[in-house]
Amino acid sequence: MTATEAVGAAVEVVDLAVTPLRELNQRLHDLADQTAGPERWRVLNPNGAHAVACGLDAELEVEIEGHVGYYCAGMNKLAAVRVHGNAGTGLAENLMSGTVTVDGNASQSAGATGRGGLLVVHGDAAARCGISMKGIDIVVRGSVGHMSAFMAQRGRLVVCGDAGDALGDSIYEARLYVRGHVAGLGADCVEKELRDEHAAELRELLLQAGLGDVDPREFRRYGSARQLYTFKVDNAAAY
Repeated sequence: MTATEAVGAAVEVVDLAVTPLRELNQRLHDLADQTAGPERWRVLNPNGAHAVACGLDAELEVEIEGHVGYYCAGMNKLAAVRVHGNAGTGLAENLMSGTVTVDGNASQSAGATGRGGLLVVHGDAAARCGISMKGIDIVVRGSVGHMSAFMAQRGRLVVCGDAGDALGDSIYEARLYVRGHVAGLGADCVEKELRDEHAAELRELLLQAGLGDVDPREFRRYGSARQLYTFKVDNAAAY
């Protein structure tokens, strides 16, 4: 197989064992200015490379066949990126829109600072999943590590498995849904009632993530107690 070849004149295949990563990302970036080009891409032999398909700004479909390193699909906008493997630190960091899907596990800080779009992890996500999320939706089929949704401001984090310690520490207005066991809640994060409207939005998120077989009524909802918005001396020990 050559470094880059068209498959059925529909999918552009790039083999990173032959083609430099910088060249791949540049070609994907060039499509942001409405330049005519392939809309579907398949990336072979990523071999843990960092920043694969990072900074996209076009309606593309990118399939990555293998494991990736740091910041895969970071700063993505509009594109649909799927990793057929595991992902390293900072997956979909600062996601703006579009979707990022990982068939395996994700390392720490998945979806950090994300402002929109949907991140789906079919395995587990490590510590600080959704840290400082600002509008992103994150669905994890497995479990998440400690300090997930730390300082989460907006958006929704759905965990079908368990959550580590200090979930939602210093949370603002994000909504957290966990089906399994929560090791501990962070400062100002409390359990809240799962009402019908929450079950409905959770069902929609699960369907979008391809997890329509999961019952939304099995989850518990967590959010902010709204006690840390301004400094209060009586709450000093919680800061």
